[in-house]
Amino acid sequence: MDSPIEIMMILLVLSDFALLGLSRLRTCISIVSFQGMLLGALALVTQWGALTPRLFLIAAASFLIKGFVFPILLRRGIREAGTQNEIEPFVGYITSVIAGLFMLGVSLWMAEKLPLFASGSSDSLIVPAALTTLFTGLFLIIARKNALNQCLGYIIMENGIYTFGVYSVVEIPLLVELGILLDAFVAVFVMGIAIYHINRAFDHLDADRLNVLKG
Repeated sequence: MDSPIEIMMILLVLSDFALLGLSRLRTCISIVSFQGMLLGALALVTQWGALTPRLFLIAAASFLIKGFVFPILLRRGIREAGTQNEIEPFVGYITSVIAGLFMLGVSLWMAEKLPLFASGSSDSLIVPAALTTLFTGLFLIIARKNALNQCLGYIIMENGIYTFGVYSVVEIPLLVELGILLDAFVAVFVMGIAIYHINRAFDHLDADRLNVLKG
């Protein structure tokens, strides 16, 4: 457990479980901010022996956008909406954590089947941690009613994709990596606008209540 990569991946998975088990939105945003800074550092740690300006640019973009820009936008959404907690999610928090354990097990099984997985190496946790993070984000999008939590789920899912990209950053072009960050930025920006209008029209952020708009 003394490898920096192992420690970072364990922290990433633990943060996923924290997001599954917490209802306070500000705390969840802080955890997502921590994930962003962690992944920014991961881009440097995984390629420490072959650092390039491209790697520094990818790491800096992740650190700043995921660690600071996204949280600022989301906290502003909380202030505008006047909401602090997810009250009645589709899936309860204890059940969500149990689902997280299942997703971790599936991720470990899938990682063994992928060629990127190298049993016994210090980076062997990257693939299962990336899969767990991706599944966690997808789960939050489906299992939460609050539009802000769903937006967090999108960011977390992208964090999982980004972790895969960092692992193979030498082969993946810079534009692909920055394209992922740009997609996430645009999605959060658009979601922030949607959250503002949802709150103005309905005085709440429960996305499932949008069904009343159906003719």
